[in-house]
Formats: sequence, structure tokens, C-alpha cells
Amino acid sequence: QDGNPAELFEAKGEDLWKQKRGPKSASLEKCDLGKGPGVVKGAFVELPRFFSDTNQVQDLESRLLTCMETLQGFNAIEIAKTPFGRGEQNNLTALATWIAAESKGQRFNLPQVHPQERVSYEVGKRLFFLRAGPHDFACSSCHGQDGTRIRLQDLPNLTKTAGAQKGYTTWPAYRVSQGELRTFQWRLNDCFRQQRFPELEFGSPASIALTTFLAYNANGAPFAAPAIKR
Repeated sequence: QDGNPAELFEAKGEDLWKQKRGPKSASLEKCDLGKGPGVVKGAFVELPRFFSDTNQVQDLESRLLTCMETLQGFNAIEIAKTPFGRGEQNNLTALATWIAAESKGQRFNLPQVHPQERVSYEVGKRLFFLRAGPHDFACSSCHGQDGTRIRLQDLPNLTKTAGAQKGYTTWPAYRVSQGELRTFQWRLNDCFRQQRFPELEFGSPASIALTTFLAYNANGAPFAAPAIKR
């Protein structure tokens, strides 16, 4: 994966982290991602997790929205509603890419100590197996058994540790076919689209619950992203 274009997003994200932006003209250098204000290394492999200041379980992107709103004065709701790849949503992708890359090589170690973390995992598990929509699909329809694929695309079995580790630890990723860097929030949104489900709201409890379920199943695996995908 020499010359991964994701490096450009990483550089942009690092710059955005340090820039004074937004109505409050402040940087994100005091943002607490779970390991203390401003600490980036090792944060991604412990997310999603419970944050007492919001009383919520948050993944990286939803936590960044909190920091962008409280520290910089941006409107988190407006950013969450912005289509992928546009405006501050595009900046959010770059920030998430850089922060995630700072944990490359570290092993996933998601906590399941707080009651809300355990609830988020169980909700994510139920959503993963929920069959619904016009085609009676579930996440498990594609990712609940071994040896399946769509066309030439292998589909990891995300119900097993090895499959979850293979599938989750390679996001964010640069999609060559789209010429864009995509995060896991985008991946979940696109999976819902392919299942013909209603659109998954960015940073919603459902998206974070699914992420918690898959990320916790990947515990112990080294983080290997940003990756390149077709």
C-alpha cells in the first residue's frame, strides 16, 4: 500500500486539529477523546466508549462533533446532516483519518465497563441480526457466515473474532473506485443503503451501537488503517 492517498487526508486532519477555527476561533487541541485533553495516540482503538460529559457512548466522529461544537462553536447537528464529502463533513473525515492513523499498530481494547457501553454492544448485536426492509435483509445476511462474497468482494464473517478483526480494523480506507477517503460511519450508511433500509443517521445511537458491537468483537487485533480498498 505504498503511496496511499489517505496520507493527504491525514496531513489535512492534523492541520485542522491545530487550526483555530469556527465561531469561537479555537483549535481542537483540548478535545478529550477518552485519554485526556489533547491526547490522540491510542484513542481510536478504545472507541466507542462512554463519556461522562455527554452521558453517551460515542465513536470517534460523534466525539469530534461534540468537541467541534463545544470548543469551536460549530453546529454539530448541521454537520451531521451534511452529506459525506461536503463542507465540514469533509473536514470531519480528515480529522478522523489523522486521529485514527495515530493509533496504527496498536491493538483494539474497547471497554465494556460502564453499563451504557454494555447496552450499546447488545443493541448493536440485535441490530446486526435484525431482518427488515423490502428484501428482508440484515447485516448478518452478508456478514454472518463463512466463505461468502459479492462478485469478487470477500465478505468477512463479522460474528467471529477473526472476521470482525479483518473487517473492522481496516477502516478508515481510501476507496479507489470513488477517489475518496471513507470512514466507518460512511461504511455503515452504505450498508443500510444496499439493504434498502432507511438512511442511517450520522452519529446516531444506532450507528454507534453497531460500531461498538463490531469494534468490541475486534478486540486484540492491531489497527491496520487507513487502508486502500477497491
